[in-house]
Amino acid sequence: MNPAVLRTEIRLLGREPGALFWMLLFPNLLLVILGSIPAFRDAEAGLGGLRTIDVYVPVAVLLGLIVGGLQAMPQTLTGYRERGILRRMSTTPVRPSTLLSAQMLVYGGAALLSALLALAVGRIGFDVRLPGQPFGYALALVLAVLVALALGAVVSALSPTTKIAGAVGSVVFFPAMFCAGVWLPVQTMPDVLADIVGFTPFGAASEALNQAAVGDWPGWAHLGVMAGWAVLLSATAARWFRWE
Repeated sequence: MNPAVLRTEIRLLGREPGALFWMLLFPNLLLVILGSIPAFRDAEAGLGGLRTIDVYVPVAVLLGLIVGGLQAMPQTLTGYRERGILRRMSTTPVRPSTLLSAQMLVYGGAALLSALLALAVGRIGFDVRLPGQPFGYALALVLAVLVALALGAVVSALSPTTKIAGAVGSVVFFPAMFCAGVWLPVQTMPDVLADIVGFTPFGAASEALNQAAVGDWPGWAHLGVMAGWAVLLSATAARWFRWE
């Protein structure tokens, strides 16, 4: 990793207020809106005694990394390719792979920061308990970030232009939000639908984070689903990604 490239990518991301808003602020704004609804702060038997706001903190955690992986990073990478930046880099000692690594570190770091902010907003604003199994929560979160970045890399690999990257990213973005539980928490889905969603990367991530939040170790099946998707998507991106 080239520190100069990494610093440059961090500065460039800092100049993108739109991307920062959707990654860092939008998930937490959603939490504030939901937490302001009195009924969402009452315990519900259907949620095992949890409140709606309790189950939406893991959803907000996932939302930030989904935005970063599927919307922000592909637009940046395809823009670099479209403008010939990657081609010109291939003639210098700084390889294009260095830039790709820096991109993943920057957006992965932004996703983790968004997750920490969501946990802080939930705890400080609405008395949501911090994860009862912090190590399991951290493991599930790291796997979820890897899946989001790998899926974003696939979108970048299959998109020759930024417009196409935006369109493809949007097509994938909304099903990913559904599986993460944005519109309907996974715990409240019918059993058949929940089982199907559990085989998707963000459905498995939602289940794993929820389990760790209440103090249980995340199910190995959910962790395995995320790890399997991360490997599969990474291999697909490596196979189809083009620097020019």
